[in-house]
Amino acid sequence: MVALDRLVDVLGSLGTHLACAPRGRDVELRGVALHDPAENTPAAAGDVLLGLGTPSVAAAARLVSATAASAVVLHGKPPLDERVVAAARKSGAAVLLVDPSVPWGQLANVTQTLVNGGTRTGDLFGLADVIAGVVGGPVTIEDQQSRVLAYSYRQEDVDPVRVQTILGRRVPEEARRALDEFGVFSHLASSDEPIFVPKLTPQLGNRLVAAVRAGRELLGSVWVEVTGPVDAARSAALVDGARTAALHLLRSRASTDLERQAEADLVIRLLEHPESADVARLGLPSADLRVIAVQAHAGEGEHGAAVLAFQRATAGFGWSRPGRSALFGNVLYTVIPAADDAVGWVRSLVRELPAEATVLAGIGGPAEATQLPTSRQEADECLALSTGTPVVYDDAWARVLLHRLAAVAEAGRLPTRGPISNILRYDAEYGTQYATTLRAWLAAQGDVRAAARELNVHPNTLRYRMQKMAEVTPLPLDDPEQRLAMAIALQITRQ
Repeated sequence: MVALDRLVDVLGSLGTHLACAPRGRDVELRGVALHDPAENTPAAAGDVLLGLGTPSVAAAARLVSATAASAVVLHGKPPLDERVVAAARKSGAAVLLVDPSVPWGQLANVTQTLVNGGTRTGDLFGLADVIAGVVGGPVTIEDQQSRVLAYSYRQEDVDPVRVQTILGRRVPEEARRALDEFGVFSHLASSDEPIFVPKLTPQLGNRLVAAVRAGRELLGSVWVEVTGPVDAARSAALVDGARTAALHLLRSRASTDLERQAEADLVIRLLEHPESADVARLGLPSADLRVIAVQAHAGEGEHGAAVLAFQRATAGFGWSRPGRSALFGNVLYTVIPAADDAVGWVRSLVRELPAEATVLAGIGGPAEATQLPTSRQEADECLALSTGTPVVYDDAWARVLLHRLAAVAEAGRLPTRGPISNILRYDAEYGTQYATTLRAWLAAQGDVRAAARELNVHPNTLRYRMQKMAEVTPLPLDDPEQRLAMAIALQITRQ
């Protein structure tokens, strides 16, 4: 079951437009039906009816007027013909128009996956109850990171670790280390057979554990708190339950992947063509936003860590997600309200990635929705400056400016003659340190003693160098504009 609003968001990436919704966007959808003009197959309330075989406006109006379905999908482009609008008001069905270039087969696959195989956590909780009843003990179903996806209603007389696991929605770190040392996670990675885990700590009682797997891929695990070793029948029941859990998790992942793609398409459109993007569909305000750019690297895989970062960013961190994300190449872009803690968001993401991952992040300045391409550029430039700690444009704009000027210099667009060019060439030819000396003097605003301290030389040494520089090239140090230009040029040479 899924709300009409969610279906619209997901199908939006396929060029779908909600043309009318007489009963609002909160209508619940529970099934998918295909229109067959030859057999006139009826649709039930709560169905999404895919309007195959409606070659004309009149045929579409007849279909919408007579249907009991909650939503009808038609090939076509907005605006919706008034005859179909009138038919929709009569039947109460929402009408979605999808670009005629999108095949019905693709629409059917996406819609059925979302409506019939969506993220139905209630089914997982129900499955946990069934496993608890058959195997005989409180149950949790967990993902690969030991985060709780569902648990059984029966949780009386459980040990302290089970209580902490359910309340914190993941296995406590101390208990996870004990289980790892016992070899539980190695066993789950390589075997479908249940493993009995004896009481490892005073707070962690006996467990019977089975892997949840799809083919060779480990999706998670099922944990049953037991009083001791169990017989073969109860072990077999746990294996059957784990197989059923795998089907639920695969359906859930398919739905989540569709949502991620829809979200990513909207975010990319917002960053590249904000004038044509609907920021409200992302659940974001139209003002006071900023862009975060993240790169993650781990091991030899080119994009593996980046994909994992995208999955973690779009799954949340156990709290309501403040931002909306897209993976573009190997850069994760997230649009987040400016009032939220962007640096804290990056740190939360880092905690969700493997310890060996290297994460670099740049954070653009606040912007209106229509100015987000500028915030993205700032985020990219801050990302280029990051060495591990997130770089925020608000604090690093001067470094960003110098970085831009350095890029201009590399492109050969700065003057190649003048005082600084002459000094740099002289240093290169004779091994002097005139450029470093002048940079320190300018930074100290002409204070010889302060500049000498910075260079760790005697003030007289600095004065001598300044005199010799004047013999190499004219130094108009009394001109404020010239001093500013020389200071900028010298800073660029350090980039």
